[in-house]
Amino acid sequence: MKLSAEAREVLESTMRMNKVSDAERNDIERVVESMPDDRVLLYKNVVSNPIGDLPRYDIHIRLQHMLTFVTFLTLAFTGLPIAFIDHFWAVPLNDFVGGVDVSRIIHRTLASVMVFSMVYHIIYLFWLVIKDIMQGRFILQRTLIPTFKDVRDFKDDMLYHAGKRDQRPEMDKFMYKQKIHYFAAAFGNLVMVVSGSSFLFPEFWAAILPAEYASYFQEMMRLSHPHEALLALLVIAFWHWYNVHLAPGRFPMQWTFLTGKITREHQIEEHFLEYLRNLVEMKSEREYLLDMEDARELSGVYEDEYIDEKQGRNIVQDESTS
Repeated sequence: MKLSAEAREVLESTMRMNKVSDAERNDIERVVESMPDDRVLLYKNVVSNPIGDLPRYDIHIRLQHMLTFVTFLTLAFTGLPIAFIDHFWAVPLNDFVGGVDVSRIIHRTLASVMVFSMVYHIIYLFWLVIKDIMQGRFILQRTLIPTFKDVRDFKDDMLYHAGKRDQRPEMDKFMYKQKIHYFAAAFGNLVMVVSGSSFLFPEFWAAILPAEYASYFQEMMRLSHPHEALLALLVIAFWHWYNVHLAPGRFPMQWTFLTGKITREHQIEEHFLEYLRNLVEMKSEREYLLDMEDARELSGVYEDEYIDEKQGRNIVQDESTS
């Protein structure tokens, strides 16, 4: 495989960071050279375990996700019937948990758990960054912080889906969609915490806000809390769950949130730069890739025939549309 300048830099920096020996470097270079230039050909031929093959999230991230996931759904289940108490569908839901007063108690208790999960998440992320900096292993591109590359990846990915590119862009550990969703969820959680605290501690907000704006703030928070919850519920149901679990190649479920592992096919397709890092750090993955390429004959004549066939399909498609 002829690596792009960006992919080559990721490979070289990872080898420097892991202080690989000359023998390991030669082994890694041999594996990279054996890979077909067409990544579609590569990820369509690898064997993937549905519950995951390669590391992605540690136990702390999975616990934080589970806490947020469970509390969010139960907060929506108990909170929306309180906010829309005069609607016909809210009455049986409130009665199901023992009435509005019980719903309020459950809702506030779960809100405390969700705030704890958010604090746990933020502190853990800062700890990871500090640890990586001290060990000389911090890589900005592997974080959720948006970069200009995400803009390029978005443009190139749209071109790919429009049929203007043969391959998807080489994306890192977190692609542009995941970053958009992450910060959208973070903003939504912030709105929920601030607006919810205005119900529980109105005196606090009245004390720190100018008197002429305090009542307007309370009214705005009263409107924001249930509507932000409804918006978040719709986003989770129709965007997040589709992209993560229901999209082709992920259906019926992606197990990463439980196992902390990502399938080999998924990582090569959407997180190729991270896959290169795994090739450097995991000898077992290099051995698997060489064995798979040998078994599937993914080099030489076979790859050339695949490329000729693909180009032939493109020519026929162009002729049919002209």
